[in-house]
Amino acid sequence: MTPNALLLTLALAATPALAAQDISKVNGSITAEAGQSYGDLETVNGSIRIQDGAVVEDAGTVNGSITVDAKATTGDLETVNGSIRLGEHVTVRGGIDTVNGAVFIDRGGEVKDGVETVNGAIGLVATRVGGGIETVNGDITVGIDSHVRGGITVEKPNSRFGFKPKRDPRVVIGPNAVVEGPLVFERPVVLYVHKSARTGPVRGATARVFEGNTAPQD
Repeated sequence: MTPNALLLTLALAATPALAAQDISKVNGSITAEAGQSYGDLETVNGSIRIQDGAVVEDAGTVNGSITVDAKATTGDLETVNGSIRLGEHVTVRGGIDTVNGAVFIDRGGEVKDGVETVNGAIGLVATRVGGGIETVNGDITVGIDSHVRGGITVEKPNSRFGFKPKRDPRVVIGPNAVVEGPLVFERPVVLYVHKSARTGPVRGATARVFEGNTAPQD
């Protein structure tokens, strides 16, 4: 190697990698293009779309949904008024949190931390969750072949403002699903546990055992 080539090689090795691009807006949606890498994605009034195979840090919005396509990788995902939906084989290196909106994670998903909603259903299909699942008013389906390490908590609604739930949440632990931690229900729920599923101790509800692919409709 010539001296000039050696100097160029050393200079390139000493140059820090360019930081991934952050995107921040007040009004407007954000799209992370397929296969590209990004920093944080933030908007107030708008949705966020993370396309196939993209890699992003945290993504958050106030009024808008978050959609993550297949094989993408993200950090924390948060919204206040909107749903969060993940395609197949998505990796979340953090947690998922929404106030008024549902969460759905398709087959092969992996979430390092927990999944939380206040008013929104949570649905998993063949998904691994490293933390727990928490909600107040949402239905929960730990679907076929899913694995939740941190248990499930359904919290008691805040009654300070005279809030009265219209119905009891429906909680389903599906075929071959595993919930390692306790299932704690601070309010009435309808709980179905598949015959092949495994759970931790149940507090505050009585499980109804079912067979077949889907739980009975109430």
